[in-house]
Amino acid sequence: MTKSLTGRVALVAGATRGAGRQIAVQLGAAGATVYATGRSSRAGRSELDRPETIEETAELVTAAGGTGIAVRVDHLVPDEVRALVARIDAEQGRLDVLVNDVWGADPLITWEKPVWEQPLEAGFRTLRLAVDTHVITSHFALPLLIRHPGGLVVEIGDGTKAYNDGNYRLSVFYDLAKTSVNRLAFSWAHELTPHGGTAVALSPGWLRSEAMLEHFGVTEENWRDGAATDPHFLISETPAFVGRAVAALAADSDRSRWSGQSVSAGDLAKVYGFTDVDGSQPDAYRYISEVVDAGRPADVTGYR
Repeated sequence: MTKSLTGRVALVAGATRGAGRQIAVQLGAAGATVYATGRSSRAGRSELDRPETIEETAELVTAAGGTGIAVRVDHLVPDEVRALVARIDAEQGRLDVLVNDVWGADPLITWEKPVWEQPLEAGFRTLRLAVDTHVITSHFALPLLIRHPGGLVVEIGDGTKAYNDGNYRLSVFYDLAKTSVNRLAFSWAHELTPHGGTAVALSPGWLRSEAMLEHFGVTEENWRDGAATDPHFLISETPAFVGRAVAALAADSDRSRWSGQSVSAGDLAKVYGFTDVDGSQPDAYRYISEVVDAGRPADVTGYR
C-alpha cells in the first residue's frame, strides 16, 4: 500500500478488535498516525472480558508502517472523550479521520424475541453502547476535524441502509442500533458539508472477527472449515477488507461524492479496486440478498 495518508491523523474509536482494529492497521499501512481507543487494555479488560487490547492494536499500526497511539477511553464518559480530543489537539494540532466503531454489545442481544420478552436494561445498554458513544465522540471530535477542510467521518455499522430498510435485524434493539448508525452518517454529512467535510456509513460483510472465528471453532488459517457449520460462511471476509475500504475513502481526494451515503466494503472494493487478504472481493450483501435470504443453496461463485 502506498503511503497516501502520511501526515494525516486518525481517531479510531473502538479499535480494540474486529473491524476497528484492522481499520486502524490499514490506515497505519497507508502512513497515518492513528489513535486507537477502547476500554480493553493491558491495564484491565472491559465487561466483554476478551484478551485483545488497544496496546496490541497500536503496535500493529506501527508495524504496518504508521504511528499507533493507544489511549484507554470509555466513550460513554464525556470527560474521557473530551480529554482524548484535547490530547490529539495538543500532540497533532489536527484530526483528519474519525471512525466511530464503538460497539461491544453482542452479549446483550436477545435474538428473535418480541420487545415484551426483551430485557429492557440490556436493550437500553445496547443503544447506549451503539449510539450514545458515537454521538458523544462526534460532539467532541468534530470541532477539531473541521479545523481543516477535507475531514472524513466513517460510521461503522452492520448492514447498509438499503439492506436494513427492507430487513428486520432479528431484535428490536439490534435493529434500532444498526439503523441509527447509518442515520448518524447522514446527519453528520449534513452538518459537515459546509465545512468541507464528508461522512459515510460503512458496513463490513460477514466479518471474520476474533469472536466469529471462535464461534465457528476455526482460525484464520482454516476458516473455510466453518462451512461445515454454515455453508454460507464461505462469503465471509477478514476485518482487513473493511479496513482497506476506510483507507481508500481517506485517500480519495473526491471522497465527498460518498457523503451521506451508506455503502458496504464490497461496494467500495468495486470502485477502488482493493481486495481482501486472499485477493478476492467478497460482495457479502448482494450474496445475502440474492442467495441467503432467497433460500438458495450456498454458492459464492460470482460473489467473491
